[in-house]
Amino acid sequence: MPLLAIPFPAFDPILISVGPFAIRWYALAYIFGILLGWLYARAIIGNQNLWGGPAPLTTLDFDDFIVWVTIGIILGGRIGYVLFYNPAYFAAHPADIIQLWHGGMSFHGGFTGCVLAVILFARRRGIPILTLGDITCAVGPIGLFLGRIANFINGELWGRPTDVPWAMVFPNGGPLPRHPSQLYEAGLEGIVLLIVLVLAVRAGALKRPGLVVGIFAVGYGVARIVGETFREPDVQLGFLWGGLTMGMLLSLPMILAGVAFIVHALRRKPVSSP
Repeated sequence: MPLLAIPFPAFDPILISVGPFAIRWYALAYIFGILLGWLYARAIIGNQNLWGGPAPLTTLDFDDFIVWVTIGIILGGRIGYVLFYNPAYFAAHPADIIQLWHGGMSFHGGFTGCVLAVILFARRRGIPILTLGDITCAVGPIGLFLGRIANFINGELWGRPTDVPWAMVFPNGGPLPRHPSQLYEAGLEGIVLLIVLVLAVRAGALKRPGLVVGIFAVGYGVARIVGETFREPDVQLGFLWGGLTMGMLLSLPMILAGVAFIVHALRRKPVSSP
């Protein structure tokens, strides 16, 4: 091991195990991400100053929506991983698709599932789709942060080899010291993006439906592309066209869509709830 490499902390991916049942950090990241996001969303909905009046939906609406978005995130995330990152393996081992406890979730798939949940629920309840999308995106970085921390605890999705002083040797990443890219992504996709969205919401972004969605899409896309420059590509995919990774390619449409949402929102006059 190189002298400057930091040993990877001996984390156990399983927090508690009772017989055949185990509570994993990965599952807790999803649970607490959804729980904390739900509580923050309720605070946003209840703050009339952010809307210029009562919000276009109630906290009870969002309480019911949590079930929908949870299903959308889990199904979309898993289906996205199967289709985007390892279709050949899962075609040969279809029974492994449901084994979520082994990891393997795609953010872009989960985001797509979240979008479908927003559209379907909003239409069912008569809620403005962009407004529900804005709230969902405003709280999204909380789950992203916890998810990346869980990736780090699991010792997965490590970075590329490097000689920086904070490089780590991951248990399953070979003998070379690597970037702790999970922590980079936790900082960019989680903390930095959350701060940007909090400032945008406080500045009145919710009065322009779709603006928070656009900021989130651009912010996440840029953060993911930056993070991917330090992250080792998935072994079954490697580098794609021109040294790009799958994560980079999937983030480009998000950035373009986000810019379109921002332009559309800024061209419209701010709205206030009656």
